Amino acid sequence: MYLRIGTTYFKKSLYPLPSGDFIEILVIWSAELIRQDHGKNVLSEIERFDGFICIPENRPEFFKKRVQDYYNTYHQISKSPLEGEIINTLEFLSHIFGEQLELGLDYLQLIYLKPTQILPILCLVSKERSTGKSTFLKWLKEIFEYNLTFLTNSDFTSNFNSDWSSKLLICIDEVLFKTDELTERIKYLSTTNTHKTEAKGKDKKEASFFGKFILCSNNETSFIKIDADEIRFWIIKVNRYKKEDVNFLKKLTDEIPAFLHFLTTRKLSTENQSRMWFTPEQIKTAALQKLVRYNSSKIENELANVLLNTMESLDTELLEFCFSDLLNILNKFRIKYDAAEIKKIIRENWQLVPASNSNKYQKITLTMDLDFYQNQSKGRHYSVSRNFLAEKLMN
Repeated sequence: MYLRIGTTYFKKSLYPLPSGDFIEILVIWSAELIRQDHGKNVLSEIERFDGFICIPENRPEFFKKRVQDYYNTYHQISKSPLEGEIINTLEFLSHIFGEQLELGLDYLQLIYLKPTQILPILCLVSKERSTGKSTFLKWLKEIFEYNLTFLTNSDFTSNFNSDWSSKLLICIDEVLFKTDELTERIKYLSTTNTHKTEAKGKDKKEASFFGKFILCSNNETSFIKIDADEIRFWIIKVNRYKKEDVNFLKKLTDEIPAFLHFLTTRKLSTENQSRMWFTPEQIKTAALQKLVRYNSSKIENELANVLLNTMESLDTELLEFCFSDLLNILNKFRIKYDAAEIKKIIRENWQLVPASNSNKYQKITLTMDLDFYQNQSKGRHYSVSRNFLAEKLMN
C-alpha cells in the first residue's frame, strides 16, 4: 500500500523485529517505481495527506490514522482490552510500587487512557540485582510497543532527538547524569508540552511533546542531582525478588489484554491536583529523601573544601565572610549552587551566626587569576575556623 504525504510518496512496509514481530514503517518510494509496478493510473488512487502529525491514543476504538488531512505517526498498539485474570501482573506491580501500588496503577492508567497528561519522572532504583526493574521496562515495551523507546545516557545528550521526541515513553536504563545540564534538560522536558526536534541534515522544528520519562539505576544516591525542593521525581527503591522466574515476563505479556481491560474499567484512586497529576506529598518517598540527603552532603563537602583551600591560600586559621563574599568565591571556582541551599548549610547545618552589627572584618577578594587577598571592610559577617571545617569533612 502507498501513501502520498505532502509531495512525497511512501510505501507501507512491515519491518521485522528480533522478537519475531513486525512494525509498520513508511519507506520513501518514487512515483516512477509505483507506475512501473502497478500501472500508470495507480497514482490517482493513492491516499493523500497534507503532512505528518503525532496524536497519541492507545484505545483501539478511538485511534485514528487520519487526523483531518494529516497522517498520524503514533503507532497503534496491537493488543486490545479483553476481560481476564491479572494475578501475575498485580503481584509484579505490588513488588515494584510496594505501598504505593494504587498510585502506580493510577500512573499506568493515566498513560494508557490520558497519554497527553504530564506525569512525574518515575525512577526505579536499587543497588541489588534481580529486582525486576528491567523486566518492568520490557513489559511496558510489550504493551506500548513502538511508542516506547530505550535510550542510553549518550543518546539523551545528543542534539539529534527526532527518533525519540515523539514517543510516549522514554526509558533510560542504568542512568547516570553526571552534569547539571542533563538534569535540567530532563526536568524541562517532563513538564513541557512542546519541544524542538532535530534530525541529521534537517532544520529544527517545533512539535508537540507528551513523553514520559522512566529512569532505572543501580546507584541509589547519585544517579542524578536534585535539591530538597524538587517535585518532579518519583523515586522508588525496588527490593530483590526472593525467587527468580525466567518465564515471568511471558506470563506478564500473556496478561496484557486483561490488564488493559482492568485499566479501562478501574476507577482512579487520585484526582488531578497538580500539573503532574500527583501532589509532591503523594510521590514523596524514603528513596527520594535519601537522594536529596546525599546531594546536600555533597554540596556541603564542596563548600567546606573551598573554604579550606581559601584558608590555605591566605595562611590563616580563621575566615571571615559575608554571604555575598562566599557566593563570589563559589562563582570564581565555577561551582554550581543554589543560594538558598548554601544559606541553609551555613545557618542550619553549620549553625553559624552573623555578627550582630556591621563590624569591621577581613573581606576575602579574588582576582581574575584566582589569587586571594584580604582587605578591611564592614558588614554582618560570619566566622569559621579551620578545625570546624575539617571536622565537617570527617563526619
